[in-house]
Amino acid sequence: MPVYVWEGRTRQGGTKKGSIEAANEAAVMTQLRSQMIMPVSVKAKPKDILENFNLFKQKVTIRDQVIFTRQFATMIDAGLPLVQCLDILGAQNPNKTMKEILREVKTDVEQGSTFADALEKQPKTFDKLYVNLVRAGEIGGILDTILNRLAVYLEKADSLRRKVKGAMVYPTTVLLVSIAVIALLLIKVIPVFQKMFDDFGGALPGPTQMVITISEFLQEWLVIMLVGAAAVLWLFFQARSRFPKFRYRTDAIFLKAPVFGSLLRKVAVARFTRTLGTMISSGVPILDALDICAKTAGNLVIETAIMKTRSAISEGRTMAEPLEEAGVFPGMVVQMIAVGESTGAMDTMLAKIADFYDEEVDNAVDALTALLEPLMMVFLGGTIGGMLIAMYLPIFKIAENIG
Repeated sequence: MPVYVWEGRTRQGGTKKGSIEAANEAAVMTQLRSQMIMPVSVKAKPKDILENFNLFKQKVTIRDQVIFTRQFATMIDAGLPLVQCLDILGAQNPNKTMKEILREVKTDVEQGSTFADALEKQPKTFDKLYVNLVRAGEIGGILDTILNRLAVYLEKADSLRRKVKGAMVYPTTVLLVSIAVIALLLIKVIPVFQKMFDDFGGALPGPTQMVITISEFLQEWLVIMLVGAAAVLWLFFQARSRFPKFRYRTDAIFLKAPVFGSLLRKVAVARFTRTLGTMISSGVPILDALDICAKTAGNLVIETAIMKTRSAISEGRTMAEPLEEAGVFPGMVVQMIAVGESTGAMDTMLAKIADFYDEEVDNAVDALTALLEPLMMVFLGGTIGGMLIAMYLPIFKIAENIG
């Protein structure tokens, strides 16, 4: 709905200015007159030049979603009408993108849509998990409870994502900085030594000659190597997005990779159990919950295992049996799920598994960081130290000959 900027006069003769959302200028004038304001000018608010460029649009973060969800739950619990809650939260939201989304959701609700249906029209901000939980809350009349539960889920999911990101970013950053420093030495510093050695003449020691050969190779082929590496990465991600078999095989390799594979498996278990437990406790049907869990798994091997489990449940089997047959989830997880099924406390059991694996991810990240820090330092120190020794060997030899 367009926004209009207006200026008008009050009954006391004062001047007022503001902005109003309305279908057209006539609607704005009608609203102003109902507020005892005589409109002087009404103009459509000019659009921001960068509004149509996604690059400059403010992103909606998980933190934005958590704040909105908690505030919305509090207002619903206080008895405020749904439209009024959306109007207040939309007006005071500092994120312009989120403000626009809430404005559209409010308009849809005013036109007769349910809250869940209105959210479903914003898939980039509110995913299927969010929409289905809200729908379950609306049907059950416990929307405030569901929203609080959803806010907790989003916070824990964001915490898990940050842990994994931290575990991956740190070693990658150190490795890239190390490679950049070594490349800088080989391309800029080593040639200075090489020119000096050429002026002295004579045969160079083996280590020195090897370093100089590597330096000459990099000076000639570095740009081509960088372009080639970028092309390989681009082709890799294109193949993963276009060919499911290739993605399945690479995801299987990731899960079996040393050190990182164990971490990825624990993250997958924590995400699956947290998502499924939240949805079951909120009243979402098990088949719908598994379908959403599969699509948010982030790994095609695990997604396939969950979908097979879903098919088995639809045929009348329990959840634990097909999960065990898939061989993806640890035996302890399968046993606890079996206990949860037999006792009728599946949601509680899944929450306990998720809490346990959240702690396991913490421990794995700490262990990974503790392992990689000395390895990176040894690699960087050994490589740079070896290059310096190789460059000083001829100088020692020259000094010895002079002596």
